[in-house]
Amino acid sequence: MTTYWLEHAWLDTHVEPGVAVEVADGRITAVRTDVPTPPPGAEILRGLTLPGLANAHSHAFHRALRGTVQVGSGTFWTWREIMYATADQLTPETYHALARAVYAEMALAGVTAVGEFHYLHHAPSGTPYADPNAMGEALIAAAADAGIRITLLDTAYLSAGFGQPPNTHQLRFSDGTAEAWAERCSLLKERDHARIGAAIHSVRAVPAGQLATVAQWAEERRAPLHVHLSEQTAENDACREAHGRTPTQLLADHGVLGRRTTGVHNTHLTDEDIALIGGSGTGTCMCPTTERDLADGIGPAVALQKQGSPLSLGSDSHAVIDLLEEARAMELNERLRTRTRGHWTAAALLRAASADGHAALGWDEAGTIEPGALADLTTIALDSVRTAGPLPRLGAETAVFAATAADVRHTVVGGRQVVRDGAHTLVPDVPQALAQAVDALRG
Repeated sequence: MTTYWLEHAWLDTHVEPGVAVEVADGRITAVRTDVPTPPPGAEILRGLTLPGLANAHSHAFHRALRGTVQVGSGTFWTWREIMYATADQLTPETYHALARAVYAEMALAGVTAVGEFHYLHHAPSGTPYADPNAMGEALIAAAADAGIRITLLDTAYLSAGFGQPPNTHQLRFSDGTAEAWAERCSLLKERDHARIGAAIHSVRAVPAGQLATVAQWAEERRAPLHVHLSEQTAENDACREAHGRTPTQLLADHGVLGRRTTGVHNTHLTDEDIALIGGSGTGTCMCPTTERDLADGIGPAVALQKQGSPLSLGSDSHAVIDLLEEARAMELNERLRTRTRGHWTAAALLRAASADGHAALGWDEAGTIEPGALADLTTIALDSVRTAGPLPRLGAETAVFAATAADVRHTVVGGRQVVRDGAHTLVPDVPQALAQAVDALRG
């Protein structure tokens, strides 16, 4: 058994000073409050300790685009062409190296679980590797090497648009049919740190008649199902032209919406769309730093949550990897849109970044500091230039509205300290690992 002594702990509703957390077999077995000094032999976590953060939407290879796609102007669609060029360079070996470094960066940012929206399945020509899941296995191994949990959201991506075959860049994404996608996915096995979920890339990338196959695969396994939804107005327009309905309505028609489903972005929705999403219990994953980087727009997160859609957060394209910034941005974006303040409390934003994010990824037993929960913790410094000054009891507000990923001091996953005093314990030099992995893709 290991005991962690938390100088200050966020216990879902308030900050508690002096908390001892006992851990055995990767889970919290006891939480004791009113422990003013560390017990003998305890691991000491100074600062404010939160439940581990969940990055509910990631494309690991997009990390190689950071800086490059910020040059000049352009649109989502011109950004996509640069993304394709990077995707063309990846092999199982180079993807493992890149993802290992990216997931280590996430650990340094307090992320203990990632939802990897994975569609780079085959060789660039579209030919399967000897192991048809070589790319997915590379991601699962990378997460283990970086010390974090992963939900591999294996993604069906079958067409370039409504009625269009995959283009040259998309050949490696496609299994041809949803049935072939399901057959390949069924070969993936879960591990202690890895769970397998499903994803529909978008309504433009999976023909309507095959949506139900993906949804049924996830339903049979009680697995999470994610989908990019109404990220672009052009997608909505094309869907209406092809099917006479919005993407949300199309997904509802084919049984995709539901409590294990999460729509990613959910940006350009009608009132009927919002009612369908909320009424079905479908979740919403907001990715504010990517949505603003790509000039996609501000989604109706407040309305969605009021209708019953749980909110989670993701770093998506990794313009930055900072779940505290994602939480802050969701509130601040809404303030700009409405010119009013206080749409979510700091506590609600932390839940989106932790418990509700884990639930969206199928890790319902994570995201809280209580007996029985997975022993996944993130500690934020309260003495940095950003966080010094406020009273510790205001730690939630300080974490959400002032702290950044740079203020993460410790990250614990399954009771093991993956980040200690701001340094990764498994990947010795994360910046160097990132630089080398990205450089390898430049040819």
